[in-house]
Amino acid sequence: MKVIMVLISFFMASISINAQAKVITSVNDAGDVATYELDCSVKFQTLAKGLRYNITRHEFKGPEIKNSYRLLLVMDGFYSKTLNKEMTISAVLSDGTVIEAKKIIEDDGFFDGACTLKIKDPQALLNANIDKVIVHADKDVVYQLSAQNKAIFKKNLNNIINAK
Repeated sequence: MKVIMVLISFFMASISINAQAKVITSVNDAGDVATYELDCSVKFQTLAKGLRYNITRHEFKGPEIKNSYRLLLVMDGFYSKTLNKEMTISAVLSDGTVIEAKKIIEDDGFFDGACTLKIKDPQALLNANIDKVIVHADKDVVYQLSAQNKAIFKKNLNNIINAK
């Protein structure tokens, strides 16, 4: 009986871990901008241990339809005292491409652990994997991604790209 309970709890845990996020759709009051993002109301998706994320797409209506993609990275418990006024966060893809953003450090000299990366080519990101995320601070902090988290990220990104 105990073995069955352990197996059932393991199965339920693996389902919740492997679950991809639901896509939330919203439209601004004027009706000219639609936003598609992962539902993080319960919890953020995990990219690596201590690194969570959300993906957002803004679709602008008008003569030419443009999409703007952003990847929000949140580092759990990351408060680094830096000597610089800004810090660079880099996502290194398997094809060698680097997506990076510079973050202005707060007045107290600490980085709050959140950064948004602009995704210029979401299709390229879908075809390549994010191998690691590097936070360049007083010392570099490297987040390595597991194969399982890479697969879930790709599913979530694909859902955001195809959301209507």
